[in-house]
Order: sequence, then C-alpha cells, then structure tokens
Amino acid sequence: MLSEFTQSSAGKKGKDVRSDCFIELILKKSGGININLKSKVKVLYGNSITNLITEMCNFFDFEHAEINIEDNGALPFVIAARFECAVKRLAPDITKEYLLPSMKKVMGATRKDTLRRSRLYLPGNEPKFFVNAGLHAPDGIILDLEDSVAFTEKDAAQLLVRNALRSVDFYGAERMVRINQIPKGLEDLKFIVPHNVNCILIPKCENAEQVIAVDEEVAKLKKINKIKSDTWLMPIIESALGVINAYSIAASSTNVCSLAMGLEDYTADIGAQRTIEGTESFYARTAVINAAKAAGIQAIDTVFSDVSDMDNLRKSVIEAKALGFEGKGCIHPRQVKVVHEAFAPTSTEIEKAKKIFLAFQEAEKMGLGVVSLGSKMIDPPVVKRAINTINLAIKNKLISENWQEVL
Repeated sequence: MLSEFTQSSAGKKGKDVRSDCFIELILKKSGGININLKSKVKVLYGNSITNLITEMCNFFDFEHAEINIEDNGALPFVIAARFECAVKRLAPDITKEYLLPSMKKVMGATRKDTLRRSRLYLPGNEPKFFVNAGLHAPDGIILDLEDSVAFTEKDAAQLLVRNALRSVDFYGAERMVRINQIPKGLEDLKFIVPHNVNCILIPKCENAEQVIAVDEEVAKLKKINKIKSDTWLMPIIESALGVINAYSIAASSTNVCSLAMGLEDYTADIGAQRTIEGTESFYARTAVINAAKAAGIQAIDTVFSDVSDMDNLRKSVIEAKALGFEGKGCIHPRQVKVVHEAFAPTSTEIEKAKKIFLAFQEAEKMGLGVVSLGSKMIDPPVVKRAINTINLAIKNKLISENWQEVL
C-alpha cells in the first residue's frame, strides 16, 4: 500500500551537466500520470521524451505519478536508465527490466587474440563520455562499474552500462566492462552478459577461484539467454597476493584472454610510492608478463595516470613493449594515439618480419618445416611473431595490406 506521496530520484542536474538528465518520481494514489519536462530541446524532442516515460510507466504498472524531468541533452538510453533507476529505488522488489531494442550495428564478437593495444576507461555513471568514445579509435572501451563509480551510484551505473551496451555504437572497439570486486561483481554480470559485452575485466583478482566464479556465472547467464558468442575475461592483478598467484589466475579458464597489471593498488598494497621509473613494480610486471605468456595469453600493462605528460607516456609504452606487454590502459582519449604509435613496430622490425614471412613461405613450398635466414633458424613460433608484427604494421597503416604485391 502506497503512502500519500512516495518518491525517489535518479540522475544528475546542474549547469555543468550534459548528455544526462535528472528524474524525480512521485507515486500518488490518484491523478493519473503527469510529466513535467524542463529541457532545452523540448521543442524538438519533448514528445519523444514524454512518450518514452509514459510507455515506461505502463511497463512498470504505474497508474498515478508525478514525474519531474530536468533534461540536459540525454539520449533515450540514458533517460530510460535514469527512470528505471528511480523506479527501482522506489520499489526494490521490482525485478523486470525495461530494455530498448538492441541495435544490430553495436553487436559483434571478438577473438581471444584480438588486438588490445589500448583500452579506454569510461566511468559507468557518466553517459556524456559514452557516445563519442569510439571516435578516438581505442581497441577497447571499458564501461567501468568499479572504482570510478561512487557506492551510492552503483545501481545507476549498472543500468546505464546495460543500456549503453545495447544502444551505443563504439565504432568497432571491443566492448568491455570492469565489474566490481568479487563477490559483489557477480551481481553486475546479469546487467552485462545478456547485452553484447565482449570482455569482462575482473579487478583486484587474487586467486583462480575468483575467475572460476565469474566464468561459471557467465556460462549460466549465457545459457539462460541463449547467447552463443564468446565472452572473454581479463583479470587485473593489483596486489602482492595476485602477483604470487598470477599463473594460476591466467590459466584458470580458456576464456581468459589477457592478464592485466594494475599498479595504483599494487604499489599501495606493498607500501611503495609509484614512480615513473617503475623500479618498485618491476618484479610484479615481469611476473605478470611471464604468467600470461606461460598460459598463452596477452599481457596488458597498467594505466599511465598523468594525462598531460605525453612524453613519459610514450616512454612508458616503449618500455612496456620491450618487456613483453601487448597493451596499456588509457584514462583519457588523448592517450590512445600515443599508445598506438608507441606499440607500433619500427621500420627495422617490419623489414625483418617481412623477410621471415617470405622465407618461410618459400620453405613451405619446398616442404620444409624450418628454414635458416642468415645464421638464425626460422620455425613456426618465429613466423607467428613476424605475422603479428606485419598485422600491427598494417593496422597502424605503416604498410599496405597488399604489401607482397608491391615488393
């Protein structure tokens, strides 16, 4: 039984808010549905907004409500998420979900060895960053439910991230979500697994059991929702214990595609200050690389936290590449281009890779499994590295796809 006025709210308001909205929901005993919309785009989109809210009221069986909306250019997926959040804050026992149609162009599977040079973090409760993020061409976009989201906004972020996965075109970037630390993160999975996620990041991972718990819950949700495409896992090592257990974590499931390093929490855990030189984390980083390579997966470096220091970012990426890392985290779009350039193969590496590839092709024609190039023997693993270098060069537009034809 509702009281005379029962209310809740969700979203953001104020002069600095953009691509978002604030919704206040007041349930009443009579009076029907009354929507009060304040928006700079009311003339153009006012009817669409009120129609969406009216439809959602019908969906959630609300017959009498006062709904106040302060809109600052929010797209339909944001408005729907904010309203659903207000509904569920008001009535936590409501479990059904209002899902906008999933856009076909946002869908698409990724491979286990998909290029993951850059992954761009976006706070899960800041939809203003979502729509244009793909224009910066990162290899992956991470919708974050963990550290960048305040505890009081975790519920809102779950709904926004769910709707973004269904509605936002990330222009070919791998769709990633960083869930909360296990066990809380297991609750996040039902908001992302059924909705076009490619890769799930598991933060502060310290043992294989945490990965297995995620893997099993993902499998259960995929079966329920009849999802056939692959869902990859990327554990993040952020503690001394995680480093010690890195290999068992990396090898815990065939769905683990990469092992990532998180140095902000790691250095805090060992009681050290993080430095540009990185001597305090050298052991941990090399341990993570070795564990990843032993398990046959990618090793991904930590984020570089100074978004204004492009020179040291470049140096950090070059060092990471030399150690064996294949990617790095980005916390600002301007970092993506530098990361890609620094991970790109040099002209010397490209020419060597071409010679290896061509020499092996000739060997195969003669039925040979190995061939010598100068004083070095070339076998399939060496060729695989050469092919990876060539593919990187093509992706960075350093050589053309038909480079063999123009030799």
